[in-house]
Formats: sequence, C-alpha cells, structure tokens
Amino acid sequence: MIGKTIGHYDISEELGTGGMGVVYRATDRLLRRDVALKFLPENFADDPDRRARLVYEARALASVNHPNIAAIYGLEEVEERYALVMEYVDGTTLSERIRKGAMEPKEMFPIALQMCAALAAAHKKGIIHRDVKPSNVKVTPDGRVKVLDFGLALAKRGEAGLWSSDDTTVDLSGITSMVAGTVAYMAPEQLQGTGVDERSDIYAMGVVLYELAVGQRPFADADGASLIRDILDTPPAPPRWTVPSLPVRLEAIILKCLEKEPALRHPSMRALREELRLAACDVEAPEKSIAVLYFENAGGAPEDDFLCDGITEDILVELSRIQGLTVLSRSAMLRFRRGGLPATDVGRKLGAMYVLHGSVRRAGSRLRLTTELVETRSGRSLWAERYDRQLEDVFAIQEEIAKSITQTLRVVLSDAEKRVMAKAPTANVEAYECYLRGRQYFRQFRRKSIEFAIQMIGRAIELDARYALAHAALADCYSYLYMFWEASQEHLSAADRASLRAVTLDPELAEAHVARGVARSLAKRYVEADREFETAVRLNPRLFEAYYFCARGYYARGLFEQAVSWFERAMQARPEDYQAPTLLSSALAGLERQTEADEANRRALRLAQQHLEIDPGDTRALYFSAIALCHLGEEPERALQLAERALAMDPAEPQVLYNVGCVYALLGFPDKALHYLEATIAHGDWWRTWMRNDPDLVSLNGDARFQHLVGEEAE
Repeated sequence: MIGKTIGHYDISEELGTGGMGVVYRATDRLLRRDVALKFLPENFADDPDRRARLVYEARALASVNHPNIAAIYGLEEVEERYALVMEYVDGTTLSERIRKGAMEPKEMFPIALQMCAALAAAHKKGIIHRDVKPSNVKVTPDGRVKVLDFGLALAKRGEAGLWSSDDTTVDLSGITSMVAGTVAYMAPEQLQGTGVDERSDIYAMGVVLYELAVGQRPFADADGASLIRDILDTPPAPPRWTVPSLPVRLEAIILKCLEKEPALRHPSMRALREELRLAACDVEAPEKSIAVLYFENAGGAPEDDFLCDGITEDILVELSRIQGLTVLSRSAMLRFRRGGLPATDVGRKLGAMYVLHGSVRRAGSRLRLTTELVETRSGRSLWAERYDRQLEDVFAIQEEIAKSITQTLRVVLSDAEKRVMAKAPTANVEAYECYLRGRQYFRQFRRKSIEFAIQMIGRAIELDARYALAHAALADCYSYLYMFWEASQEHLSAADRASLRAVTLDPELAEAHVARGVARSLAKRYVEADREFETAVRLNPRLFEAYYFCARGYYARGLFEQAVSWFERAMQARPEDYQAPTLLSSALAGLERQTEADEANRRALRLAQQHLEIDPGDTRALYFSAIALCHLGEEPERALQLAERALAMDPAEPQVLYNVGCVYALLGFPDKALHYLEATIAHGDWWRTWMRNDPDLVSLNGDARFQHLVGEEAE
C-alpha cells in the first residue's frame, strides 16, 4: 500500500496495525492535508461483520466531538474498500514515551487529565472505549493529548445514534459481546465476559497511570494464563514500593482505579479526572503546604467560640501571605471545624504536608494559647509552644506563631512579608473582639446578619478609628447590602467612604483594595475597580476575593472572556469553592464553550454538595446545585426540589428569588421565572445590570415582558 494512490489519497507510511484494521498516513490531494486512513486487513476486507464494525467505529467517532479525541472526516468506499478517514495526529505515543522510564508527576498529570476528559466525553455519549492503552494515546509536540482507535468501542443499544431499529447495515451480533481488548489493560469483568461499562475503562486508565508513574504495568512479569490470574485475583503492588517519592494521594487514586470490583472504583471518568486535578494541585506546591485546624475552645464557654475561630482564621491569613508556604483556605477547613479526626488524618485527607492545631482558653483578660505543628506523613511533632499572656498580646502571639512555623519549615521571609507580619491591625483588643463578632455575622449572608455586622464593626471603628481592616469590612457590608438587598444610593456612598478610608489608612492591605474595587465596580467606575483588584492581587496573590469579585464585575458587564480568566484564577486560589465554578460555567456557556462549561458545572455540583454536608441550610449551595443540574440537563425534578427548598428557607431574600428564577428559566418555565425576577427587582435596580448579561436567562431574551423588565433602569 505504501507509495500507492487510492482514490485521491497518496499513501506514504503505515502507522499501525491490529485485528480491527490497518492505519496508514496519507495525503488528501483534494484538500491538501495529511490524514489517517484505516482499512480492514486484506483477509477481512469482504467480511460483513468486520465491515459493520468499521461503520460502527465511524459512527462512534462522529458522535463525539472533543479536542482530545482524533476527529473523523468521513467514511468512504475507495476502490471497493471501506476506508475510515481520520485526523492525522503527529506526535509520540505514550508507549514510546514509557520506554524512556517513569514520568514525574508534573509531566504525568496534564496527560492523564486530558485522557480523562476525552474518555468522559465518550462515556457521556454512552460509548465505552474497551482498549485504553499507551499505544492508543498520542501526545502532540505542543502537549495536546489525542485518544485514538475506537475500533473496539461499544455503545448501549439506542445510544449515541449508533443503533436503530431498522439498521440493516450494522449488525454487530457476535462482535459487541465478544471478549475484546488488550489483556494487560483489561478489567476483571472484561476478561470474564460478564459485561463492561465505563468503570472498565477506568480500570484500564488505572493500568496506564500505574505504567506512567512506575515505568511498568502492575503485573509486568506475568503473561498468558498467569497474567489473567493476577488481574482476576492478585492485588497490585503499591506504586510507592517502586517509586517512594510518588505522592500518596496519586497512589491512592491509581489503586482505586485498579480495584477488582467495579463498584469500588471511581464512580465515573469525570470523578477520576477531578481527583487527579486535586492531586495535581497538591504536587504543584506540596513541600511546604499547611492546614490550620480550628483551635479548640479549651475553656468551653460558648461565648468564646468567636474568639477561638477568629484567632485561628487570623493565623491562617497571616501564614497565607507568606509566598514560601501553601496554606489551605478557611473554607477547606470548615468540615473539620468540630474535630473528631486526628490532625494527621486531616492532613492526609487535604493533601497537606503539615498540620497546625491547638487550643484557646480565656480567663478574664488572660489568654492561654497552645499550638503544635505536626508532619502529616510521620505524625512527628515538629514544633509546639504554649503562650500565657494578656489578651491584648493576641497579635504578638499570632506573629510569633507565624515566625516559628517559617523558621521550623526553613522558609525565608522577604522584607515586605516581615513588615506586614509585624503590623498589628489594631492596638485595641476590644475593637478586635467587635470586629471578630462582626465578621462572624457577615459570613451568615442574610440581611439581618449583615446589619448586625455593621453595628459590631462600626463599634470597632469607634474604639479605633484607624482600624483599616474594620473599615474594609464595613465597606463590604454596605456593598453586599447594595448588591443583594437594597440598591440605595445611601449604601453605595457608605461603601465608597469606608473603602476609601481603608486604602488611605493602609495602602498595603490587600483586603482594603478588594473592598474598594467592589465599591467602585458597583458605582460603574470599572477602570478604577479593575486597578484596585490588580493591586490586591499584587499585594496578596492568594486572596480569593480579589479574583472572584473582579470576575463578577466582568461577568456583570457581559465580558465573558475576561470573566473566565479571573474565575479560573479564583478557583486556583480556593479549589474547594463552589461559587466560582458555577459562574464560570455560565460564562463559558455564554462563549459557547459547552464541553468546558459542563466540566465546570460538574465540579460546582460536587463542591456544593460537599458544602451542604457541612451546612445543610446554606441556600446558596442549594440553588447553585440546582443551576448546575439544569445546565447539565440532569435530574430536573431534583433541581426544582433544591430550588424550592432554598426558597422555603429564605422566601424574601432577593438572591434566592433571583436564582430560583434562573432555575425556572433554564428548565423552560418563563412565567415562573419572570415572577421571581420581578420580585427580585423590587429589592433594587442593581439586579437589572446582572440580568441583562446573564446567560442563564438567555431563554427569556425573546420575551417582551423580560425586555420590559430589564430595560427600565433607574437613573
């Protein structure tokens, strides 16, 4: 075949061969591009079953359009032979790469994540690959992964448009039920012929991951009957026995893929991809990552809970400003707030190398604070200290703890970090307590709680007029009131005054610039707002709120490209947050990037559900879960139940009304959607700005009532 011209294809080289076909590289003279041509082996060219399988493969590829799957251009009959015409992929197969040895995790993760994305897209169409192996995966020179060869793919009858009741050209009886695949990568149930589903591909993916990480397959020394026995009965050796430096979390992911029982594996390829993504985040900066557990209230007085929580969170913030440390966020720690697990177990669950835990006891004006830094892997105590001081020394204690940790972990502090660490936010301990109480109310995210927060934070400012962090928090309270409850000029002006005072008092306080950015954005002074957010990021590159609120500003203006970029950065700053991926998915949908939008929605749904396990009464997690389900086209009844549950909890809250309206719009109930959107507008004209560009409401754009609703903007 090499050197021949068949039809309008000039064949130049053989790319691969197998039982289901021979693949050649060819040049399409009509379109002047390289392609891959797949022919049936010559001895099977006239076999109707094999021809049916080739048609089946063509339909499988045609039904899945994904950047990590080699595209199909067509199925042609060339000189009385069927040829599958596919994208030619230039690059190196994983089997060729593995011959050079095991991969470092940083090289391995991008490949694994793209493979999972490709297979998840196939699974969504009901297609099981059945032959996932390194030789069927290519990596292009620019790092793009392409999954190849769907010649053994299997779909359920009626799915993916591959079958139909009157289909006479594709008769796969005797082929689809056969034991097919490459033995070393076949799941136990695939070997036994007891039926396959996407978890069989997950098993094969586990073998590939093992091979990438270790440099050889789990049962590399076995073949034939011995190999089959091992796959069916023998647990694989843990990868870290061969590669001790392999991250513990990655090893656990691989071994879960390789469970003998399908039910014990990852439930889906998307779930596997998310686990790998989180493990990849750990690998990027694992050496000096630290989780700060909520300090125990050793005195037991409920009225001191706010103080214990506040001190914990301030230590966390202090440490997070240090570039040499990776500090897990407050929201990541919430599910461990009530204790119950040893510090080392928490560290392992979160992928943190170190855990800081301790206790707080207050007696009048005296404060006793004990702390201990533990190494997760060994359980060894690296540093411990007890502080018996006056309550007014609380900031000095926090500074000493932060310095001790950096010294223990040998982190070198910059001059700027030393300067920020030495700066106490206030010298007035009563003002500090008022601020902590106000912060606690603010996080309840209800109008009454925000109003209580304003009272407490206002009292803190009365006690210390130069308390910049309190001024920033006060600005946030008024901004939230303006955005979500009452878009009055009074609230907007108060946010503007407080945020300006905060940045004037402390130009190096990142939180102050975020507060200023939000206030300026609400006033539609967008250039100034963007400048404030960028300043906040420069001062503290890990501050989630800087990315999140900048992204929201772009989203509200309909600037979805910029919103996507900033939401993605917000997700990097706080991987466990469910709000950023929810809004990211809508922005991606607005850009018609649906595959990415689906991935963001699945992430948002998973994270929101995890949050609801901690706080079942969080209405935001409820309605964001409902919106994610709507976007995914899954369980509309459940989406409505979640939305109605949020509405029952807070029937007058405008953000609940608005998002319930979005749920009804996404599900195709315009009358109900408009009912709730009109009720939202009653709380302030700011909501119109958001409605005009919200992709969740695109189904209402042709409705005159909706146009009338969003078109009436107050002066």
